[in-house]
Amino acid sequence: MCEIVRRSASVNRSFRHCADNETSAGGGPYDNGPARQSRRREVDMPFSRSSCDDRQSSIAACRSGRSAGNGTSSVLVCFPLPGDRLGGSSISALNLIRHLDRQRYEPLVLMHKADGAVARLFEDEGVPFEPAPLADCASGADPTGDLRFALRNTGLLVRYLRRRGVGIVHTNDGRMHATWAIPSRLAGARLLWHHRGDPRAAGLRFLAPWVADRVISVSKFSAPRPGLISAARKCTVIYNPFATDAEPVDRASSRQTLLDQLGSSPTAHVVGFVGNFYGRKRPLLFVETIARMAAREPDREITAPMFGDARTPEVAAAIERHGLRDRVHLMGFRYPPEPWIAACDVLLVPAVEEPFGRTLIEAMLLGTPLIAANSGGFPEIIRHGETGYLVPADDADAFAERTLALLDDPAARASIAARGRQDAVSRFGMQRHAQSIMQIYDSILTH
Repeated sequence: MCEIVRRSASVNRSFRHCADNETSAGGGPYDNGPARQSRRREVDMPFSRSSCDDRQSSIAACRSGRSAGNGTSSVLVCFPLPGDRLGGSSISALNLIRHLDRQRYEPLVLMHKADGAVARLFEDEGVPFEPAPLADCASGADPTGDLRFALRNTGLLVRYLRRRGVGIVHTNDGRMHATWAIPSRLAGARLLWHHRGDPRAAGLRFLAPWVADRVISVSKFSAPRPGLISAARKCTVIYNPFATDAEPVDRASSRQTLLDQLGSSPTAHVVGFVGNFYGRKRPLLFVETIARMAAREPDREITAPMFGDARTPEVAAAIERHGLRDRVHLMGFRYPPEPWIAACDVLLVPAVEEPFGRTLIEAMLLGTPLIAANSGGFPEIIRHGETGYLVPADDADAFAERTLALLDDPAARASIAARGRQDAVSRFGMQRHAQSIMQIYDSILTH
């Protein structure tokens, strides 16, 4: 079974407006991503042979618990990133990189798409990176295609890792696992496989047990299951990092701004949804919940903003079908997201089989009461009746009943919000997360 480390977790603000999950909607055997062709890229190698030898000396010294002879003891940790799509893996990596102890671990950030959204974010945050030695990467979704990719490119990546003197490769999503896992092993680097998706992912089940030195899972739910061939014995659960020291948001002002935009009464109850509008997030269940609430109490004024991809026709059709145009409002993505989450009296999170659930932590830190599906990693975040409420998954009646009861109890909302914020601050800070990761680095270098 996994060793459970109750450490912190967070969302970089630049990410929150576009995604609140660790994997993309499509998903694949390794985690996610479309198949693509490989294309080699010429990359400058700024390290000289002597500096690489020094780095390898440093790695060996660190593994034996000694300082390197040249006075440096930092180990080069490679963070390969796809670079194109913003996602939880990239944001968590960014937060970790910013909090690494540079006297112990020096990050080498590689972007396969050096002009993509992730690259722009790293530039904005002042975190340096380099182009990866390949412009493209394995898909993480097509085992046959990924095998062909590996046969063509493993040698190049092995030589690159050796030349740079990389001590640890820290992969953070399915495409990077599929691209870098085998080259890391062949190059003699340690591989830390950071899993953020489905526990049934083929890469986690069939590749990680053989090539990963350690596995980190973002929740007990997403951790590998024990078995004859399993990475469970080398897995540690470490929750994602969050900015627990961010400036507070004026909830009253945010609420009034939202009501003014929607033309709603100051006495309206605001019940919100935040997330991508694909199936696992259950946006249609949210609409159904509002319909059930309206049917039970037609005179209650309910304003239900949905923050996410408003181009999804199924959601708009469901709103029309239930006659909710005056109640449910498609808001699109809003940035920064904090004022909009803070504007809600209650936030509903009906998603199922979420590995972790960033939106929950964000809401807790902002003091917004939560009602979520009892599914995936959510029970690891919410303490039912104390820091939020869990209801049966895919049960619109249960969501409606609990929401109406909470709207009628301002004292309960205030108590849930206060305990939720206190709990999130205590469990999900960035520095504690970084310390937990560096303890894993220490362990794999000395064994």
